[in-house]
Amino acid sequence: MFVDVLVYEIGSTTTLVNAFNGIDGDSPRFLGQGQAPTSVLEGDVRVGLKSAVDDLAKNLGVDGVEYGIAFATSSAAGGLRMTVHGLVYDMTVKAARAAALGAGAIIKHATAGVMSDYDIDDVKAINPNLILLAGGTDYGERETALENARKIVASGLKAPVIYGGNIQNHHQIRAIFEGSGVPLYITENVYPKLDLLNIEPARKIIHKVFEEHIIKAAGMEHVRDMVAGNIIPTPGAVMEAAQLLYNEIGDLAVIDIGGATTDVHSVTQGSDEIATIQTTPEPFAKRTVEGDLGLYVNARNVIDLIGKEKLERELGMDIEAVMAEYKPIPESEEQFRLTQRLCLAAGITSVERHAGALRYIYTPRGRQTIAEGKDLTKLKYLVATGGALTRLPERARIFRAIADCNEGGMMLYPKPSVLKLLYDDHYIMASLGVLSKKYPEAALRLMKQSLGIE
Repeated sequence: MFVDVLVYEIGSTTTLVNAFNGIDGDSPRFLGQGQAPTSVLEGDVRVGLKSAVDDLAKNLGVDGVEYGIAFATSSAAGGLRMTVHGLVYDMTVKAARAAALGAGAIIKHATAGVMSDYDIDDVKAINPNLILLAGGTDYGERETALENARKIVASGLKAPVIYGGNIQNHHQIRAIFEGSGVPLYITENVYPKLDLLNIEPARKIIHKVFEEHIIKAAGMEHVRDMVAGNIIPTPGAVMEAAQLLYNEIGDLAVIDIGGATTDVHSVTQGSDEIATIQTTPEPFAKRTVEGDLGLYVNARNVIDLIGKEKLERELGMDIEAVMAEYKPIPESEEQFRLTQRLCLAAGITSVERHAGALRYIYTPRGRQTIAEGKDLTKLKYLVATGGALTRLPERARIFRAIADCNEGGMMLYPKPSVLKLLYDDHYIMASLGVLSKKYPEAALRLMKQSLGIE
């Protein structure tokens, strides 16, 4: 069987492949999905890619699958591990973190000010895929970023460096890295002036550098043998899809509750009213990743968050007995009930961490209200993607509770019953994010089909 396009999602443990036809026409179609264990650690990613295609063929009821072009997203080999370094934590470091997270990175270390020898040692131990160097508004402070650049070069680190700091440093930054063997990429300042974030140029160049260097990761050197199209980090692909969907339906947030982490992506400008009392700028498109909230790898963290005794009373079960047989994909009735309760807690907690909040401060003029963090009050839609929120039997009850979690009214988040809920029923949002790089119209049509809004 011949299909127009395959999109691989190369995960740390599982590789998915989604098949699509009619990409160049007016009626693109999602055909089906296959999966197989990821083979990065075996030294050849092609083994997992081929097995996933074989599973796809089985699911489609055909002997084999041939394709025109393939794309890929990847969180394998540890995903996109980055460190970010700026001048002031709440300014340039925050902007650099937002750019890296929005691109789909896992931020392993962040520093503010001149890096110490211990900071350099930490970065060397992390061995990041990319380093993002920022610092200083345009025509502001210069020396911190330059000194950090010198320290990175002197350290012997060979990870590519993206510079997104003071524009006045460009010539000196190039001179520092010249002949060092460290690939250097220069982009626009992520914090060009006070209270202004400019993270989109950095986010785009992070994707470019990731694609150029991902084949150097262990086991990924053959990925280009089977993938001729774009390769971007899987969470970054979800953000691409979210921004594409925003242009069609307006302000939205996307939640993906996984086995190890919970990601929230929001695309909204917020309200003018909140903007007048907001203390710091927030990105238009924001991603947060909660590394302690997961339904399998981090299940015990979520159990502790709820409280084991409370959970046992609520569910009427012996938690330890259920955990002894706990699986990534639930099998027994008790496993399903526990997974669904953990999913609810992870979802609500991740939204509470992602959204900003109203705060009261006391001044000589009396109590005043300020807003801290991301303003989500204008959200219209909440979108569920990932295995848990698209496959669990009680997904509607769980997702409605997550949508209605602002009962106290102090979160910068819609009041209960306001948000409309959408489900990525085909579980293809990440695939469509990378597909949108070349076929945006087809990707949008396919997304609307999966979300039931065609």
